[in-house]
Amino acid sequence: MAHVRRDLDPSASPLDYYGYELRRRRDSAGLTLGELGSIIFCTGSLVGQIECAQKVPTREFSERVDAALGTEGFFSGLVGLVLQSQLPSWFQPYAAMEAKATYISTYQCQVVYGLLQTEAYARAVLATGNPGKLDEQVAARIERQRILEREQPPLLLVVLDEAVLRREIGGVEVMREQLRHLLDLGERRWLRIQVLPFGIGEHANLVGSFNLLRFDKDPDLVYTEDVISGHMTASPETVREATLRYASLQAAALSVEDSAELIKRVLEERYGQHSGPDQLSVA
Repeated sequence: MAHVRRDLDPSASPLDYYGYELRRRRDSAGLTLGELGSIIFCTGSLVGQIECAQKVPTREFSERVDAALGTEGFFSGLVGLVLQSQLPSWFQPYAAMEAKATYISTYQCQVVYGLLQTEAYARAVLATGNPGKLDEQVAARIERQRILEREQPPLLLVVLDEAVLRREIGGVEVMREQLRHLLDLGERRWLRIQVLPFGIGEHANLVGSFNLLRFDKDPDLVYTEDVISGHMTASPETVREATLRYASLQAAALSVEDSAELIKRVLEERYGQHSGPDQLSVA
């Protein structure tokens, strides 16, 4: 079936702007959909769907387009904005602030923090909500994690409830990969992962998860979520209370070293995976 061209309004959304520019620059290069697809190892149909804003481009696709069209990183730069626009509208302001933060501390009692999730784990978590556009939501979550690859990533302090390790999300293989990933991430000097063990009993934040963001110039923020959406506040009283609660959680949690040992133990005992050096290297 022939691909039907659809005129886009480039100001409608980042995705529309991407599709508009892809078509314009492909036409300028004198390439058909199929010809560009052949050069970047995909179908002409996929190129056409992206040009019509019916499919969301990946970072890999964008890098190949830049190489094929000589667009000097234009699409690689734009794809981050496109993927961010696929996040829920209520979450986008938080993601923008998260990307600016120089210091992130988070307590998670249900699932692994989004910045530390593997793709398979993220897919399983996101599928429990509204699975419409699941591929796009997963890609957007993985895109958020690029802040950890910066030359100067944020200092990231993480406290995970032990329940996070033991709650099987996505199946045994997904959990094996996720826990190995946590152990691998724990080797980074700017990232500290602590586990709050069941043995602690009641603790300073039984009400739920929260994130505390700090910045070089902007006021500190506290972020929480409810069933419907997320909430950010810079209220000094709320920030002070969250800071005190987080300090209590850190004090009650296992040390970084003991936390890694517990993760290894859960990996072996619950998910049947010996966690020696050979296994960790492939995480």
